[in-house]
Amino acid sequence: MPRPPAPAPAPARVPGPAASAGALSLSVLGPLSGRLDGRPLALGPRKQRLVLAMLLSRPNTPVPVEVLTDAVWPDDPPRTARKNLQVYISSARALLGARCPDGPDGRGAERLAHSCGGYLLRVGEDELDSLLFRSLAAAGRRAADDGDQRGAAALLRRALDLWQGPPLHDLRDSPEVAAEAERLEARCLTVHEDWAETEIGLGRASAVVDGLRDLAERHPTRERVRAAWMDALHRTGRRAEALAVYDDYRQLLARELGLEPGAAIAARHRAMLTGRSAPDRAGSTPPARRSPVLRAVLPAEVPDFTGRGEQLRELLDVLGPEGGRVVAVTGAAGTGKTALAVRAAHLLAERFPDGRVHIRVRDEHGAVRPAAEIVGELARLTGGPHPAEPMTDAEHWRHWLAAHRALVVLDDVPDESAVRALLPGTGGSSFVLTARGQLAGLAPVHRIALPPLAPAEALALLGRLIGPGRVGLDRSAALRIADACGLLPLAVRVSGMRLAVLRHLPLAEYADRLADPAGALDELVAGDISVRARLAAGWQDLSPGSGRALTLLASTVREGPFTLPEAMAALGCGERQALRAVESLIDAGAVSSPSGEVTAHCVLYELPRLIGLYARECAAVPPVPEPEPVGGPHA
Repeated sequence: MPRPPAPAPAPARVPGPAASAGALSLSVLGPLSGRLDGRPLALGPRKQRLVLAMLLSRPNTPVPVEVLTDAVWPDDPPRTARKNLQVYISSARALLGARCPDGPDGRGAERLAHSCGGYLLRVGEDELDSLLFRSLAAAGRRAADDGDQRGAAALLRRALDLWQGPPLHDLRDSPEVAAEAERLEARCLTVHEDWAETEIGLGRASAVVDGLRDLAERHPTRERVRAAWMDALHRTGRRAEALAVYDDYRQLLARELGLEPGAAIAARHRAMLTGRSAPDRAGSTPPARRSPVLRAVLPAEVPDFTGRGEQLRELLDVLGPEGGRVVAVTGAAGTGKTALAVRAAHLLAERFPDGRVHIRVRDEHGAVRPAAEIVGELARLTGGPHPAEPMTDAEHWRHWLAAHRALVVLDDVPDESAVRALLPGTGGSSFVLTARGQLAGLAPVHRIALPPLAPAEALALLGRLIGPGRVGLDRSAALRIADACGLLPLAVRVSGMRLAVLRHLPLAEYADRLADPAGALDELVAGDISVRARLAAGWQDLSPGSGRALTLLASTVREGPFTLPEAMAALGCGERQALRAVESLIDAGAVSSPSGEVTAHCVLYELPRLIGLYARECAAVPPVPEPEPVGGPHA
């Protein structure tokens, strides 16, 4: 990224202490490098550097072995890949030190550890430049929200000064590393935009003109960069050049994408043409003078939320300080998608000062709500983009988003067409979509798939509902209950709610009831919460062909993993047709491919137990005229 000229100094608290002699210092904001005791670190051969680059791109978060393997060997991993990775990890551990310097026991936590199916590299804010960059940028935004524009500009500038060139540019021939580097670059671009707009608001437009021109050349369709460049030119007396920037942008969009410029930049252009002052960016106005914004309208957090630590960390990281992201949280019915999204929304208040809201995309009967109805609900929550311009359609809604930093959870999305018109084109607002299907037609979207709980997590959830003592008295029966629930959070929670009422019922007896295929779904009901009803809602989304294929698979393969040849036998068709049918069910969230496992050169697929039970019910019972209503929020 081009380095901006220095603004006038302003006092500001810088997050994180400066690295001292003897400290570890690692950098990914440029070529991968490191220093220890003030001396450069030899980071080893190229493959070891690729491993370090991936671990440092996701600091303090487990990086799956599969991801590391793809980074080092993108095309054809050798049979010894896992063993070679272990060698690189061991060398990196020796290079960086076995333990972090600080810790309650004086020894510190393990520096590089195996955790959650991957490797986790622990580094502090003072040890890794990307962490310090993120902290400085967040502090700058907080200062701007508090009305301290000079402090904000100083903090954002110090964040940008950490950059030494394109991140990890020496290792970008690895697609996995390149993807992480592009994510870092996107963060830098957003911070540069924040800094430039703050400087313009302080009357120092001349300090940012050249940097914005360079950014516009590198990102020609980035509307926020164009708008800031126009403002900077206009406020330095170069009105004709500012108008030319807009005209060039309009022609580029029409030629390349068939689009028109957004409402915000078009308003700036009209103001310049008529001689009025260009409108300020909403985010540059101190909070006390902002118009009313979106309130925090979220369901209460699930009090017994358990597990999902890895997925929650990933979701919080993706919805980082730069905003403007769309995340799809996908998984079968009952995997806890809504609970995860709502928990993240409650934790992200500081990053989205203009509000957080939860909207259901379906009505109480499972029917898809029209986009106009959803926009109307959003209009009531926001008050519209302006009192004189009520929000009447999705276009108005996107214009509102472009000027605010809000987080919107669109819950229980049936398909791409139901939400495409609601998603932002530009701006700092972010969306979390929950869906059983994969929503493959939406791009660019970060996807987080929710697998079943780990057995220990399922037992912890059950213990929070019925008491850990009761679980401990018959742990084997509790495990049987969790397994019979398919380790699905919804089913385990319903079992716990039921057992909490039936205090006299031994866990072993309830486990026997759940083990009986004929009565398992009858047992998974607690008040108005029914696992069968939730499975029925998922069945409604299947096409007739997918429904028939799921019924045939459930009747033949029963429970546990199955292979493509077994699917071919169950469906009575050839390999290509069976593969399409199974992949269609994977896309719908009805079949999974556990961990991408391959055995004896055959991919393994899995039909979740409860989905299989419901599919066999549907095969045995004639369909009723109307589907069973869906009660409660989608899990």
